[in-house]
Amino acid sequence: MFEADSVWEYSMADRLKFGPGAVAELPEEIRALGGESVLLVTDEGVREAGILDSVVEAFPPGLEYDVFDEAESDPPAELFVRAGRYAEEVDPDVIVGLGGGSSIDVGKGASLLSAHGGDVLDYVAPPTGEGQPIPGPTTPYVAVPTTAGTGSESTSVAVVSLPEQKLKVGISDKHLFPDLALVDPSLTVSLPPGPTASSGMDALSHAIEGYTTRRFDAKERPDSPADRPDYGGRNVLSDTLCHEAIDLVADHLRRAVNNGSDLAARRNMSLGATMAALGFANAGLGATHALAYPVAGEHHTPHGLTIALLLPEVMRFNAPSAPERYAEIARLMGTDVSGLDRREAAEKAAVAVEELAADVGIPDGLAAVGVTEDELPRFAEDTMQLQRLLVGNPRRMTAEDAETIFRRAL
Repeated sequence: MFEADSVWEYSMADRLKFGPGAVAELPEEIRALGGESVLLVTDEGVREAGILDSVVEAFPPGLEYDVFDEAESDPPAELFVRAGRYAEEVDPDVIVGLGGGSSIDVGKGASLLSAHGGDVLDYVAPPTGEGQPIPGPTTPYVAVPTTAGTGSESTSVAVVSLPEQKLKVGISDKHLFPDLALVDPSLTVSLPPGPTASSGMDALSHAIEGYTTRRFDAKERPDSPADRPDYGGRNVLSDTLCHEAIDLVADHLRRAVNNGSDLAARRNMSLGATMAALGFANAGLGATHALAYPVAGEHHTPHGLTIALLLPEVMRFNAPSAPERYAEIARLMGTDVSGLDRREAAEKAAVAVEELAADVGIPDGLAAVGVTEDELPRFAEDTMQLQRLLVGNPRRMTAEDAETIFRRAL
């Protein structure tokens, strides 16, 4: 429960438009932002699926467009810079990110760099970047997701990979919120079962971590920008969004994986992913994401898959610190917790997530993606560098704790 006199604030994209067929309204939304020219930032997969063609074919005469289709998974810093330079060259009125989280993040980078210049690492927190704040609004930006999971269309964060350092870092600034998040579930119908499963598990992790993260006051925030959380801590609105998102994903991910043409399942997965993103964009994330970054940096595993492999063990670790919330998660996941004490009920949440992951084809353990036991101490030490994520985790974590979680997830 929240105290009646608690003060909190909420941040989000300027507008959200949601529903099957919503992408048909993209041209008028571009015009509403003052756009006579647009740059679409996307990837080859979206082009090959025919989604890009279907979007631009609906553009009316007079709406000029260019395409940057070089986005890729785990986009490196140089890709952000390249996209920014291309945007500077074509000088669009509006930029549209069309695709999964990586395409949307690269689009955010292009919007930032085309407006303010510099290198993407100028805006990344120390010690990997300069930590400069974004000085003002970026090029008007519309995010159009083609997956239901990352939620990047609803957040103020862009994730940047540093391959040589085997790290993932982020830019977090209110100016990175899109001017419009346009979520059309019909665009996810062509997504194959594997990416549907991994992106759906990512959405579930956003909802679970957003629902269980700590509340903290401004006075608790670390002085160091590198350790300072990206988010403000959970509140009554983020709780409501994340609670509903858990319910939606639990009920519909299996259907979306097993029948990609089930538009009702796709709609509810897109809605769940959107609600989870709106929740965690304010409440914050936790240890699951902190542990996932070193693994993905080393093995280049898809983000959602890495998250799915770690989430149950992190939940087991965290459950004693928030038993009522984990018990409620178990109930939302379909587990009958009647007659159990709160500790027993809380422990059922991780089991329910494991069962869902198995049902949608997630491999059993980190070893399945190439992780070896001798890597775990280094991964644990790297995890501890991500205090901006760990500070919101409901249970304090040491390097020894992190290594134990990795070992149990192996």
